[in-house]
Amino acid sequence: MQRIPAPNIAPRWLPKHRLIGHPVPARVAPWLFDSGSLTSRLIAHCAGRFHVRVLSQGWQRPTREETRRLGMRAGRVALVREVLLYCDETPLVFARSVIPRRTLTGRQKYLGTLGNRPLGAALFSDPSMRRDELEVACLRGAVALYPALGSVDISGECVWGRRSVFRVGGKPLLVAEMFLPRLLADDVPP
Repeated sequence: MQRIPAPNIAPRWLPKHRLIGHPVPARVAPWLFDSGSLTSRLIAHCAGRFHVRVLSQGWQRPTREETRRLGMRAGRVALVREVLLYCDETPLVFARSVIPRRTLTGRQKYLGTLGNRPLGAALFSDPSMRRDELEVACLRGAVALYPALGSVDISGECVWGRRSVFRVGGKPLLVAEMFLPRLLADDVPP
């Protein structure tokens, strides 16, 4: 079992209605607050040249904040999956999914065997899926929080992200998505 080091800088995840005094740049807001499938939006944005690259997947202890958000008992392990979502060879989104062991039972067992298939497509095609309120954060020091991002040039910038708990068959999983600077560049249409 891989241990996650305690991050130096914990993000402050806030629901949209609590963002007063935390201005969200106009370029990122449509991505952050879209309640639809990010996978579908990226496929359209990339004109079909979309793909997923799994950086890591395995059983580990989630962070304290992830454990709390999922209502898990401290010390429990979950399946943690970290991926990059690409347009051609350009990484646009980093995603981290935390799936408690109890979620991977019954009909939802398939969530642990997606490989390079997008989790979003699976979630949004499940008629039992419900999504809790979105929370957003400006992640400074994102590489310290998520070492897998070390392969992406983010130059210490604020990386805007969102997360929410999804429930499939009533069972929870947490999905966090970080919008990388290349997606939000001025020369890339929304």
